[in-house]
Amino acid sequence: MIVLGIDPGTANTGYGVVKGDGPTIGAVSLVECGVIRTRPRDPLATRLRDIYEGVVELIERHEPNTLCVEDVFYAKNVRTTVVLGHARGVVLLAGSRANLDIREIPPAEIKKAVVGTGAATKEQVQFMLTRLLRLKTAPQPSDAADGVAAAIAGLVAAHRPRTRSAVNPPVETRA
Repeated sequence: MIVLGIDPGTANTGYGVVKGDGPTIGAVSLVECGVIRTRPRDPLATRLRDIYEGVVELIERHEPNTLCVEDVFYAKNVRTTVVLGHARGVVLLAGSRANLDIREIPPAEIKKAVVGTGAATKEQVQFMLTRLLRLKTAPQPSDAADGVAAAIAGLVAAHRPRTRSAVNPPVETRA
């Protein structure tokens, strides 16, 4: 099973692609990780297009079974939360158009899947990523590490029954 994990953001969208053969995390390996960067001076619509195209390219290259996206967290700044929602929207659209199994996982559940506690720090998550994936150093930058953590959480979640419906109906295209 191949899982694409995404940590959405309008400046940097972190991603990680992991491959796993079963329900145990010990059988997981890192395929690729990195960041989709947008230019801060570009209009929001252009930045969202760049994120969408970057995710589509990742889906085409890796052909994942599942897309795991970090769920919304509520920032202190309402504008930040709304803009993050736009970035998540284009990521979800890319996954839906590819008919992927999409999982939206809250940050605390991602941390719990990787570290064992939802209150883990970024440093603890990065440390566990090096151990779980048998790496010499944690994926960099931290946005990429967050994408990898989301992918691992998606791999774990794929082996559990769903608690809420997230069926992706086929996308109708207009001629």
